[in-house]
Formats: sequence, C-alpha cells, structure tokens
Amino acid sequence: MSEPVRFDTLATADGHRLGRITLDAPKSLNALSLAMIDAIQVQIDAWAKDPTVVALWLEGAGDKAFCAGGDVVALHRAIAEGHTGRDPEAADGFVARYFTHEYRLDHALHAYPKPIVAWGDGIVMGGGIGLMAGASHRVVTPRSMLAMPEITIGLYPDVGASWFLNRMPGASGTFLGLTGARLNASDALFVGLADRLIDAERRDAVIDDLLDADWSRPRPALERVLRAHAAASRELAPAAEVAPRQEAIAALTDADSDEALIDNIIAAGDSDDPWIARAARNLAAGSPLSARLILRQLARCRRVSLAETLRSELDLSLACAAHGDLGEGVRALLIDKDKNPRWQHAHGEVLGADIAACFVSSWDRDGHPLRDLADRPAEKEPTHATD
Repeated sequence: MSEPVRFDTLATADGHRLGRITLDAPKSLNALSLAMIDAIQVQIDAWAKDPTVVALWLEGAGDKAFCAGGDVVALHRAIAEGHTGRDPEAADGFVARYFTHEYRLDHALHAYPKPIVAWGDGIVMGGGIGLMAGASHRVVTPRSMLAMPEITIGLYPDVGASWFLNRMPGASGTFLGLTGARLNASDALFVGLADRLIDAERRDAVIDDLLDADWSRPRPALERVLRAHAAASRELAPAAEVAPRQEAIAALTDADSDEALIDNIIAAGDSDDPWIARAARNLAAGSPLSARLILRQLARCRRVSLAETLRSELDLSLACAAHGDLGEGVRALLIDKDKNPRWQHAHGEVLGADIAACFVSSWDRDGHPLRDLADRPAEKEPTHATD
C-alpha cells in the first residue's frame, strides 16, 4: 500500500536540491488526512534546516486535483464516536488533534523561510486552499477550480480563510465564504489566492527550468522561471467570473444586518445570472447556523493576525463538531449521500444564543493548543505585484 504523501528531492545543476511533496491519495482527490498533515510537518521542518534544500515544490498526484479538502469523513467518524474532547492529545480528542495539526501546518507554510511553489492544478478546495494559500508562489492552471464550500457541510471557511477572505477585493471574500462559489484560474488571481497561471502541460518544463536555474538567490531564480512560463500561458486564461460581478456582489452584501445580508443573497437564487444564481442556491441549501457563524467569524478576524485567526478557528471548528452542524452535513453529503441534511435551524431562525455558544473557547490563552504560533508570521504578497 502506497503512502498517502511522498517526499523526494531533485538535484539542481548548481549543486542544490528542491524538496518535492506529492499528496498521493488520488482516489480521494488527495483529501488531507491527519497522517498526511503530520508527515508533511515533519518533513518541512527537516528541510527548513537543510542548507542544500533551496525551495519546496508541493503538488497533488493524478490529473484531477491538487487537494479537494480535509478528511471530513474521518472527522464525521470521530464526531459519531464522541471524539470531540478539547485535549488534542487525548484518546477522545481526534477532532481537536486534526484541526490543531492542520492549522499548525498552514501557519508553518505561511512563515516558511524558503520559497514554496504550490502547483494548484485541478480541484483545490477547503484544506487544499489552506496549503496553497501558505505557499510563497501559488500557481494555477487553466483547469484549476477553487472553492471554500464549507457552508454545504455545516462548517465555515477555515484553514486561515477567516484571515484571507477579509483581504479579497471589495465584498468578494464575504460572498465567496457564504456561498462556496467556484473560482477559475482567472478568479483565483483576482482575489489573491494565486500568483501565476501556467499551462498544466508545462509542469515538467517548469521543473526542468528550475533545476537549471542559478540558485544563489532563490526567490529571484524561482520568479524568473515562473514569469516566463506564465507569459507563454497568458492566452489560456479562462473568462473571469468574479471581477465582472463586483458591483452585483457589493449590492447583494450591502445590508443592515447579517440576517438581511443572507436573505439578499438567497433571494438571488432566481437571478438570470447563472453564476450568481448557483452561488445563491448553495447558500440557501447550506447550514443556516454556518451562514451566521461565517459572518460573525469574518467580522471578528478583520483586524487580527493570521496566528490569532487560526487560534480562533480552532475554537470555532471544535464547536461546529461538538454542537454544530458538521456531523450532519458530512453525513448527508458524503456518508449516506442523500443530500438532505437535517440542519438544526432554518434560515432566519438561528438563535443568538446558539451563535454565541460556538464562540466560547475551550481554553484560556495560556492553555490554547496553538498558543505558541507567532502573531506576525511572514505574510505573503502576490509575487507578480513586485516583478
């Protein structure tokens, strides 16, 4: 049986090495298991200390997905078995352990001391976006499809999304977080989830050029190679969906209350714009509790660091598992596959007390499992902005 993640190094012409990470679970679209998370953390920690390794390359096996998200099936099993305890290292703490280790890895990627290329070909969703967002050089291809569809499973956009959705143009982060709307490669560039669009057929040529590069200055070496391949791929960019709809998105999210904002978007389900209508129907069918949690969490994280965001996400994710809609949402979508979730609330009927209960931390600051995360890790800016 193959391991769910593979590691190797590629020798450069000038005597250095590229560390390569391959998510190797193509049957599950490279869904991110706890074993994969832990293995990646150990390996990148080792490579960070190895002076011969000048950069990392992160990709998914197969031709369908970079990573379709976290291992929510394992999370459902843990919820069903009552393993939602607050101690990540306890026998009943699988949910806390999974999210703690995942968010620690996401933070480590954002703060990594060496360049990381995330080759985001195919499907990139949920936990896959968490990995990709932390890379210094995020590449999409013409067939990339990105989304944060947690509203459909009773969760909320996590893995640092409470931080990066707030940094998207206009109200697009709010709209995308609430609806789980799909993004193509051009959209990913516009909202800041990607830095380069490169033809998927150029992958091997990109790696070959990286191996031939002069790594005396790693970041410029990497950017020169990616810039050249992106320039040759420019005509393959798909038609943008998000940028042309900024005015419509702004109007739909302009409301006096969270409930009114949600109502505005749901009412657009009969829009003659298919992209808007599909997004609105996603929200209408999604967890009403999650919709309210998404808006509250985005507001809470608008002006805090990534580290503080991840700490608050751990609190909220554990609450969604313990007494939110996560277990039911995964059951309906992926276990029984009846696509008929029995949410705890209807839209417009979520009690304020139920929302507030999800924002009660299981830990004080000194006891939080992510208390040691630096408050100001290196924050990535799009590399093309400074070429």
